[in-house]
Amino acid sequence: MKSPIVRRFLKRKVSVVGLVILVIFFLMATIGPFLCQNDPLEQDTPNKNLGPSLEHWFGTDYLGRDTFTRIVYGARVSLSISFAGVLSGCFIGIIMGVCAGYFGGVTDAVISRVIDVLLAFPGLLLAIVIVAILGNGTQNTIIAIAVFAIPSIARMVRGVVIGNKNAQYIGAAKVMGESHLRIIVTHIIPNSVSQIIVNVTLNLGTAILTSSSLSFLGMGVQPPSPEWGAMLNKAKEVLRASPWQAVFPGLVITLVVMSFSLVGDGLRDALDPKLKNVS
Repeated sequence: MKSPIVRRFLKRKVSVVGLVILVIFFLMATIGPFLCQNDPLEQDTPNKNLGPSLEHWFGTDYLGRDTFTRIVYGARVSLSISFAGVLSGCFIGIIMGVCAGYFGGVTDAVISRVIDVLLAFPGLLLAIVIVAILGNGTQNTIIAIAVFAIPSIARMVRGVVIGNKNAQYIGAAKVMGESHLRIIVTHIIPNSVSQIIVNVTLNLGTAILTSSSLSFLGMGVQPPSPEWGAMLNKAKEVLRASPWQAVFPGLVITLVVMSFSLVGDGLRDALDPKLKNVS
């Protein structure tokens, strides 16, 4: 029998479609490279800038590399960067949010000011500044994504903790002599899980877009690695002669970002405590 959460999620057809699209891309990232016959880095200059065909489904790029193969391999690169960055930022953000909301006082004031400073920068601008300081590359792109994911998670967790820390069950736990760490781990954080899941899902889409934007600007993943934003960067040079080189990477970025957004909205509605009594 399906749980109420699953039933509510399945009622949002667009969210289900988004989930199906994400599953397809996850499969592409995990098993797709093993099924591809072409090497994403192999150059074949006599066949450069070819249009879509049975041999090259998405055509070839300016060096004769198969575009479809590079998109498949790029799914692994883009999704790995997104998950690594967001989950790292989520871990740090949860710690900051819990400390700020639970302990309050000076701790809350200091952490809140740090969060305010980070939120003052638009996400992409903050990522550009971080990469400009640390240098280009995959690792620094992950760090940039982690940093801009921290403030939204931290502020959300702080709000949940403040709303729960004076609850009767928390008071009872304190009376029973439970330590602050035990209260946080066994009572506070579990009550934030639903909001954290929604926030992480929405941030994953933003992370994909940010990673691709940095690579498009030449500040993220560096060539010849197959990354969607880097593919768009090179495709712009032959946009009029070979528009398909930009269309396909741009389409997959749009689909993945939109799907994460749709799934996040569906999870937010499904996990909303106000809807728990709705059958």
